[in-house]
Amino acid sequence: MFRRKKKEQPTDAPPAFEASESPATEEASAPAADAAVTESVAAEAAPTASEPAAAPPATDSVASGRRGNRVQKVGTVSSDKMQKTVVVRVDRLVLHPKYRRYVRRTSKFMAHDELGATTGDRVRIVETRPLSTRKRWRVVEIVQKAAK
Repeated sequence: MFRRKKKEQPTDAPPAFEASESPATEEASAPAADAAVTESVAAEAAPTASEPAAAPPATDSVASGRRGNRVQKVGTVSSDKMQKTVVVRVDRLVLHPKYRRYVRRTSKFMAHDELGATTGDRVRIVETRPLSTRKRWRVVEIVQKAAK
């Protein structure tokens, strides 16, 4: 029936070296090419007085510098009956191993909510430290408000 493709096995051998046909031609043109590259790199590296210095990239409050990238998920709020806590339902599609059809799997996460999300809202949650026994996620943004 259906067969899965085998992953390519990594090898320890270095990549194959391609030899050029005319080494004398490359040697003659190499210094001129290197000089042009060196000049263009030097021009890009040194900012002129008229150009302002580039600002450092903006960091997101979700993933601070030391903590790295935290897991983020987008789901639908299924319950908001607790104080500052919502239950978020996250759906994902999984390929069934036998029937080769996509099956919807659902996970429910309890998330800390300071933004005031209501039932039916699409929210983005991010992994955080344990806030209670079952609450380890935090609502970062409301992606889409529920239609009323």
